[in-house]
Amino acid sequence: MTRFFALVSLGLLLASAAAPAAQHAVEVDYGKKFDELAARKGGANESERLAQLFDLYLGALFQASPEQATFIGAPGYNDRWTDRSLAEIEREQEVGRRLLAALQSFDRARLSPVERDSYDLLKYRVEELVEGFRFPSNWLAINQVGGVQQLIPRTIASMPADTVEHYEDILARLRGLPRVVDETVILLGKGLEAGVTPPRITLRDVPRQLEALAVEDPAKNPLAAAFQKIPESIPAPERERLRREAAEALTRQAVPAFRKLRDYITNTYLPGTRETIAMRDLPNGEAWYAFNVRQSTTTGLTPQQIHDIGLREVARIRAEMEALVPKTGFKGSFEEFVRFLRTDPRFFFDQPEDLVAAYRAIAKRADPELTRLFGRLPRLPYGVIPVPAYAEKSTTTAYYEGGSPATGRPGYYFVNTYDLKSRPKWEMEALTLHEAVPGHHLQIALAQEAEGLPEFRKHDEHTAFTEGWGLYAESLGEEMGFYQDPYSRFGQLTYQMWRAVRLVVDTGMHALGWSRDQAIEYFKANAPKTEHDIVVEVDRYLVWPGQALAYKIGELKIKELRALAQQELGPKFDVRAFHDQVLGRGSVPLAMLEVKVREWIAERKAAGESTAR
Repeated sequence: MTRFFALVSLGLLLASAAAPAAQHAVEVDYGKKFDELAARKGGANESERLAQLFDLYLGALFQASPEQATFIGAPGYNDRWTDRSLAEIEREQEVGRRLLAALQSFDRARLSPVERDSYDLLKYRVEELVEGFRFPSNWLAINQVGGVQQLIPRTIASMPADTVEHYEDILARLRGLPRVVDETVILLGKGLEAGVTPPRITLRDVPRQLEALAVEDPAKNPLAAAFQKIPESIPAPERERLRREAAEALTRQAVPAFRKLRDYITNTYLPGTRETIAMRDLPNGEAWYAFNVRQSTTTGLTPQQIHDIGLREVARIRAEMEALVPKTGFKGSFEEFVRFLRTDPRFFFDQPEDLVAAYRAIAKRADPELTRLFGRLPRLPYGVIPVPAYAEKSTTTAYYEGGSPATGRPGYYFVNTYDLKSRPKWEMEALTLHEAVPGHHLQIALAQEAEGLPEFRKHDEHTAFTEGWGLYAESLGEEMGFYQDPYSRFGQLTYQMWRAVRLVVDTGMHALGWSRDQAIEYFKANAPKTEHDIVVEVDRYLVWPGQALAYKIGELKIKELRALAQQELGPKFDVRAFHDQVLGRGSVPLAMLEVKVREWIAERKAAGESTAR
């Protein structure tokens, strides 16, 4: 799983190219800029106008989401937070509509093929964005895996911290937290009034997450971690001043703000949240879930169709798992084998540092195998580190956060060391290949470093592509020398099963009337994951409806396209060229991926026939 910032307005995962020259950016009326560009319709140079639109789009994104600008590495926005006021949300939705009007002013036929692809991708995104305005997603401003208690510490941890100016930006953000919390409370209150909230059962750990950020001691509060390691290149008097002001910002602004939010969540919000679980139980929820499914999978598949695909995949993978059990030498039923995997001490570490070290060792085994499968590899490195303590209890087993070539920040593969008896060794190879290489780090870093693409395409994320690639990457372990141990091979099948089960239980809970307990029991019956992991996963599906469907749908499409290329090209099939083709244009909807791969196959066949003649 890639971890990204959930933006509440223009909200796309995009990049930084048009960063302002000034240290801090000035406010721009982007709605007016889009109108002016649309008014120049029919001019002499459509390509130049499109390039200007891309630049304006980036500027609008940075202004709407300073956190995303920080994460990508665009300077000028590090002193501020997203404005989450009701008036600003309404204004930004209007900007989105004016952006769509500007896109519709273009004559697509006058663009080059590469420009058409970029135009089509941006138009796809913005049309999807504007369609989503009819659903009040802003009112779902907090849950156990997302919200200000996750966004704020991750943003501050991503900020540069080398100069006095950098630390002044961090201080400005610490001082700005009361406004962020006040706006969040207003949004949550609107949700309460309308009956639009997450299921109550999923929010049980949120007060504890907020409490972890309400620590007055700067040495123990993750928001002030940068002030514990101010570089010595900054003069000692300045270091002392910055630490003193950080302590004041914590005690006067940040800590009271998080305590206020904790008290509101505990005393007002939680008691008023809904006891139902399905998205279809929300106002206009059936249409909302259908929209989420289309957005996540980038397909027109219905929830019922996806549910049926999941049932078929569960049956197929279950048969493979049952055939593998005897090869381990285990004597007993499948259910007994699963219990053995979940409980035998040999499969678990006793110390968190040993778990992290083992993950690092797997990653380093994978690195040298990449050249056999890819013609192009990224320059950006990655690290393997533990999930932060404030988030570990309600966070999934692992996730990846992309780095920033612009600022020199590596990508990070975060591994969860909470409750070591729920972190079996046999799942570690598949998980590492998914989250690090050849999975998310490889795909995302290659996109960030791609040449010849507009900057926004280097950081866009279509979940079906990104997570589909991550799941496909797990299967590449067989070609990389992994899964030699039958338990690790079973672990890979467990991860395949995990994503197949998602198709069944996500659609089951949100569209087909399944209960939470029914989903947990179905998960336990088919996927040999620990009960803690299963509960965390099911609750994640409840607050991110449809997101988990992307993994298996994307993987099946990539495997389908690889099989097609192998069939059509025969001995001329080159797996390195195929992978470079899939990853060479960044994250795209599955329909576009299929079109481009089919074009590539036709070109390779034509070249081969020409050579033969």
